Amino acid sequence: MSPQPEQYDVVVLGAGSTGENLADRARAAGLSTVVVESQLAGGECSYWACMPSKALLRPPSALAHAHALAGAKQAVSGSLDVAAVLARRDEFTSHWHDDSQVDWLRDSGIDLVRGHGRLAGERAVLVDGERLLTARHAVAVCTGSRPHLPDVPGLAEAHPWTSRDATSSARVPSRFAVVGGGVVAVEMATAWRSLGSEVTLLVRGPGLLPRMEPFAGELVAEALTEAGVDIRFDTEVTELHRSGPIVELHRSGPVTLALGGGDRLEADEVLYATGRAPRTDDIGLESVGLSPGSWLEVDDSCTVRGVAGGWLYAAGDVNHRALMTHQGKYQARIAGAAIGARARGEQLDTQRWGAHSASADTAGPPQVVFTEPEAASVGMTLRQAERAGLRVRAVDHDLGKVAGASLYADGYRGQARVLVDLDRGLLVGATFVGPSVAELLHSATVAVVGEVPVDRLWHAVPSYPTISEVWLRLLEGCRDATAAR
Repeated sequence: MSPQPEQYDVVVLGAGSTGENLADRARAAGLSTVVVESQLAGGECSYWACMPSKALLRPPSALAHAHALAGAKQAVSGSLDVAAVLARRDEFTSHWHDDSQVDWLRDSGIDLVRGHGRLAGERAVLVDGERLLTARHAVAVCTGSRPHLPDVPGLAEAHPWTSRDATSSARVPSRFAVVGGGVVAVEMATAWRSLGSEVTLLVRGPGLLPRMEPFAGELVAEALTEAGVDIRFDTEVTELHRSGPIVELHRSGPVTLALGGGDRLEADEVLYATGRAPRTDDIGLESVGLSPGSWLEVDDSCTVRGVAGGWLYAAGDVNHRALMTHQGKYQARIAGAAIGARARGEQLDTQRWGAHSASADTAGPPQVVFTEPEAASVGMTLRQAERAGLRVRAVDHDLGKVAGASLYADGYRGQARVLVDLDRGLLVGATFVGPSVAELLHSATVAVVGEVPVDRLWHAVPSYPTISEVWLRLLEGCRDATAAR
């Protein structure tokens, strides 16, 4: 007997931050909305990614900043209280309970259905094979992504850590191997080294943070090495073996990693931080003519391509445009507004920077790597700009020569770069590396995404003495470059 359908205006698959924001926008447009979630409401960011990872990273960062100032460092004694750091991390995850998120959904007028949802044809979602939800206007897939594990002999049997284990572990491994050179790899190497692990970072390529300017990876690598992390570049893991029994996924023995060239490394835990894959393998994509396990291609309103009728949306990691929480929430607001407009019979504003156009994803979204030093970027790198055929000039400045930075930390080390498009007189990229440079990033984002002309930006005078004064030097270089074009 088929289940009796329950009808809503909008059905959202996934109650992470993206799904919550999309549901909120749809509800604000007056549409009845339900969210389907099989795990915790609040999703990856709240419990296993952004919040716990930054909670782990903030205490060592604060300690490092205190040690960088004469007068303050003499007052600091001892090392981090590991138990207190982990307890604070647990507070930020609400101890992996989602009561507050459930309350927020209820108070926002959004229904929550617990269970595994699968598309069941046009505008329909079947939950746990028993409960059928239908949508008058739209179904939105906001199921996010999961860690991608490569096909390495012995990897599955070794039960490696993924990002979830690395941010939620209640114990500090004595010997910790990290495979990868991207954001998760360097952040978790930073966090667990500060908590006492002997960390070995195994990087397949020649440098860290390959999607940022080369100097970002170089400065982060230098700091990790100074902190005691053993970084091995151009290194590939060819096989793994875990000794001892594994009972209910409890990892009881050390793992041995065979490395290219014949070397071996023994660790108590190994984290694989080697990319992400979409959580779309079991959500019924085949019922609407799409391939299970695939990224969902969307237009700028986050409408899924290849599905007739314009009723299926995908926002956040699952569409592979920009795998960052803030961009997922941005897309969610765009998609929610688009769904509301279509429900009212309005034509979408899909012009660049229009209300229903997630154009900022393609401009190079802002990103911060919360290592010590921090690395922050928005827009293109020099290499990307040149590959795109732009005539650009890189303007660099040593952040240690900025008065505000030198006051911030004795011996401040950092680097800033902006890219100016010589033909248009606009900034198309910015990268900052140094302690607390994350706070510089939004001004750069406004400049790059807002396409504010350099001649106008030059009149935005930074306060003295702050780290932001670096803008004065960067923009002087930009004006000189554009004047000489």
